[in-house]
Amino acid sequence: MRKGLSKDLIARVLGGVPKYTIAELEAKYPIRNLPDGAMVTRVAPSPTGFMHLGTLYQMMIAKKFAAQSDGVFFLRIEDTDTKREVTGAVDVILKCAREFNLSPDEGPEQGGLYGSYFQSQRKDVYHSVVAELLAGAAAYPCFLTHEDMENIRDKQKLSGLPTGIYGEFARDRDLTEQEIIRHLDNGEIPSIRLYSNGNKSQMIFYNDLVRGRLAFPENDEDIILIKSNDGLPTYHFAHLCDDHFMRTTLVQRGEEWLPSLNLHLQLFRMMNWKNPDYIHVATINKLDEETGNSRKLSKRTDPEANTLKYLELGYPCESVLNYLYNIVASGFEEEKIKKTETNIWNYPLKVKKIPTSGALFDMRKLEWWAREFIATMSVDDLTARVIEWTKEYSPDWQKRIHGHEDYLKSILSIERDNPKRIRKDFVTWKQTLSEIEYFFDELFVKNTEFEYNKSVLDAFVQGFDINDDRDTWWNKIVEIANTLGVKNGDIAMNLRVAITGRTNTPDLYSVMQVMGHDRVAKRIVIG
Repeated sequence: MRKGLSKDLIARVLGGVPKYTIAELEAKYPIRNLPDGAMVTRVAPSPTGFMHLGTLYQMMIAKKFAAQSDGVFFLRIEDTDTKREVTGAVDVILKCAREFNLSPDEGPEQGGLYGSYFQSQRKDVYHSVVAELLAGAAAYPCFLTHEDMENIRDKQKLSGLPTGIYGEFARDRDLTEQEIIRHLDNGEIPSIRLYSNGNKSQMIFYNDLVRGRLAFPENDEDIILIKSNDGLPTYHFAHLCDDHFMRTTLVQRGEEWLPSLNLHLQLFRMMNWKNPDYIHVATINKLDEETGNSRKLSKRTDPEANTLKYLELGYPCESVLNYLYNIVASGFEEEKIKKTETNIWNYPLKVKKIPTSGALFDMRKLEWWAREFIATMSVDDLTARVIEWTKEYSPDWQKRIHGHEDYLKSILSIERDNPKRIRKDFVTWKQTLSEIEYFFDELFVKNTEFEYNKSVLDAFVQGFDINDDRDTWWNKIVEIANTLGVKNGDIAMNLRVAITGRTNTPDLYSVMQVMGHDRVAKRIVIG
């Protein structure tokens, strides 16, 4: 019968006496008092770079499940990988949560009774739990160095064996207390490893809420629970401790975590704790340009994976969420087309209808969602959103429109008075400003390639009156056409290019009315 370590040796191995017993932790983080069926969900990103679009996707799903079940959604920062942590990455995660209206009920900014919401600040919890495992002979201190593990890996590869620390390769799993003390006396700092009793020939079964019944070989690897370099947990052990004591009931994550499910179930069963329900959602993919194969959006190579880019470009956050929600919620687009008031918060997300195959990221489809969303906005809301975007992302435009907000509103109101024919050429706030820049004299670029009919322009400007109604304005164009023997459309095109520098613009009469007499007359003359 294998014996666990003594309290004194556990304290020495961990660098101090554990702060809590398991019973004290259970009391400190009690079962949440929530209605029956309420889900406690979370998203737990690592601050190792920009926020991946897949994290936004998971954040949306987690918040939706909690919201529709009267549950709790929390954000936990998994900052235990100190070597890969990027300065400012946490701020980006929090910013994206706020901007996309996905702020959690509990988290680093909101606080909560189940914090801290930074894993690096929960070391006392992890050490207290691992002390229980050391005392119960379910874990052990391991003094293998990086070089030792590389040698083991090389031997395993040469022999065609799976790599890892298991079985005969787990050199330190049965060290005596005296041997452990001898290592400690030499100044060696151990990692803490799981003492796995798993058998690869045995299967572990689980019913994933989306994928149904799954079967995996048991885990036989003595994975690291607590790292030697900083005393912080690995992802696997932090998941066990945090999702138990933060009382998570549903863990939804990408399908890339499926190979770890057997280990996570093993850890929960080892502690006699109820594991949360799991959903493994298909990843968002793209076609690889070199191979033509579908692959997961990559942080390293795919700019569209960077969530912050959508804010910088000025995509309406609602349209990005609509696009993502349509991937996971069957029938959402059809319902949205029928009822424009439908949104991700009033359209239910059903577990059984979540797809198990990955969707290809489609920028054109995202742009469609953006066009459709902007088309439903009031002019006041559209103007306000554009102005708000300039404050953070375009100081030049902010300066340009400051004091001219009414002019901007008039520009954006063109072709938005007929609900059945609202213009849909606006995609992002940045692109919207690009579309209307010819209204501003300092940005207007004369079209020098167009062959103007000077007679047409001279005739129009002589009779031009900004106070003309639409019919009067058009009748003057027809009269000029008849007099000069040209087509009505040719006159309109000459005026359009002279005034805007472009051959394709919204309604010409409305453009002139917004620009005003002096600006229009000046541009026609120099046209």
